[in-house]
Amino acid sequence: MTAKWRLSEIIVLSVLAVVFAVVYLAFFQVGNIMVGIMGPIGYEFIFGIWFIVSIIAAYILRKPGAAFLSETIAGIIEVLIGNAVGPMLIISAMIQGAGAEAVFAASRYKRWGLWVLMFAGMGSAVTSFIWGYFISGYGALDPAYVTLMFVIRLASGAILAGLLGKWLSDGLYQTGVLNSYAIARDKKKASYGRAS
Repeated sequence: MTAKWRLSEIIVLSVLAVVFAVVYLAFFQVGNIMVGIMGPIGYEFIFGIWFIVSIIAAYILRKPGAAFLSETIAGIIEVLIGNAVGPMLIISAMIQGAGAEAVFAASRYKRWGLWVLMFAGMGSAVTSFIWGYFISGYGALDPAYVTLMFVIRLASGAILAGLLGKWLSDGLYQTGVLNSYAIARDKKKASYGRAS
């Protein structure tokens, strides 16, 4: 794997970031409704959706920095198109992207199975929860409630970011539009290995 980025990879990363910035903004409204109904824990059930671009970009491109960059760019675009949180959201996006990136780095950017993607989603859940604990005042809540919030966010990161991210990426791969990217190269190698 080379760390050098091709123009086509930069374009794919940027397109994914723009698309998911719009998705993130839409889910912000869904989260607000859920919090209105359930209290602070309402966000936790869907929190993993805000990590998904880091999983998809890294899984498709398989390059150091893809998770962090895609999440950061998505955060910047989300602010530019009108997220009410403002520039603080960019820091949150960077922290989320760093959580996923750390898991991919720990695998030396060589393992791309479902479990790694789910752990990457959970990595984002951990870093984002630590950040949220301090800026959102979780310390004022009952510790058992905060623990439950954390467990739900971990599960959401694993399922909505890791599992769903893999499923969406594999579906996109099946269309043939990703044939010139690392995901296709690695899948072809794996296929050839099974056939021989």
